[in-house]
Amino acid sequence: MSRSATDAAARVRSLNGGAAALAYVKVFGCQQNEADGERLRGMLAEMGYGFTEDAGLADVVVFNTCGVRLHAEQRAFGHIGAAGREAVIRRKRQIVAVCGCMAQLESVRETLKRSYRHVNLVFGPDDLHRFPELLYGALTEGGRHFHETSSGAPPDAEEGLPALRTPPAKAEGRAFVTVMKGCDNYCSYCVVPYTRGRERSRAPEAVTAEVKGLIEQGYREFTLLGQNVNSYRPGGGGEIADFPDLLAALAGLDGDFSLRFMTSHPKDASDKLFAVMADCPKIAPHLHLPAQSGSTKILAAMNRGYTREHYIALTERARAAVPGLNLTGDIMVGFPGETEADFEETLELLETVRFDSLFTFLYSPRPGTPAADLPDDTPMEVKKARFQRLLETQRRVEG
Repeated sequence: MSRSATDAAARVRSLNGGAAALAYVKVFGCQQNEADGERLRGMLAEMGYGFTEDAGLADVVVFNTCGVRLHAEQRAFGHIGAAGREAVIRRKRQIVAVCGCMAQLESVRETLKRSYRHVNLVFGPDDLHRFPELLYGALTEGGRHFHETSSGAPPDAEEGLPALRTPPAKAEGRAFVTVMKGCDNYCSYCVVPYTRGRERSRAPEAVTAEVKGLIEQGYREFTLLGQNVNSYRPGGGGEIADFPDLLAALAGLDGDFSLRFMTSHPKDASDKLFAVMADCPKIAPHLHLPAQSGSTKILAAMNRGYTREHYIALTERARAAVPGLNLTGDIMVGFPGETEADFEETLELLETVRFDSLFTFLYSPRPGTPAADLPDDTPMEVKKARFQRLLETQRRVEG
């Protein structure tokens, strides 16, 4: 941790006075949030907290939230509300913190201020490294603390943060390693660029040192994380200029381990990436490549930056280059303006590409995104019927 974070952690420890203070951390959403949750737990451990699975027993309750879809937001609000009720029932003074992507959304912050009075501390993803300092302020000053975060913390801001991971034996040897944060794509339906800021890549030396340390601890499978890992660009003019270079360098480390990565964007996935995957036995032959739609018209409205034909050709090149490739993807149903013909093109995409497995979603409007203002006259019952047809088609493909 930075000097200021270390000092704040020591101050929080002194406040607890050696008492057995407990923390509860609940994570919603993606693997990046899981990795951030490990760092939140690591910092809490540095501050002297033990951990409980019962939010009602905790002195500090932390919800690391996801704002990508309405369902995740609703789940988080349900847990946040329940934590407040438990504290009242048990007459326990708690610090309740809400962080993650939801905490960056103005609509969510207003709801927390108005309807969740027991929430003491709110901060966004780019203030993760300030957590000890923010918690100390909440503990000593009382009141409610809503921190305005300007997203886009420098890439080295989180270097050195402790991470409390599940031990290798219990985690089946698996660990997450963040290589970059943020997103520059601005897909019209997505809040990530607004909640996590622009793309920032970690230094390759920092990533390599983290993986080496985890190998020494006994971890054997690493998932490299980024909102778009193929946009990894560390700068500095070194030998590692892009994500395939980083992947190859990590695969060259000593030890018995394997590498995976998420997520790739179709407009940036390259033949160079596929060649590295084919040449390095330590890289698992798995590619997660979200399509989102099979209609070029809808892809343009989504601002995805590729066409149906580009996507199909890309998957064909990937399968030709990487023997035994396991190809997975994402498909969204019900984007504004999606017609029956557009949806039929999506079903045809499934039949053509033949994903090994698929993550499927109903479109969920997100406040502040361009898509939220698009006209949408397709009834929800039609969208749900299409969603069922999508699932049936994929089941048949997986067969």
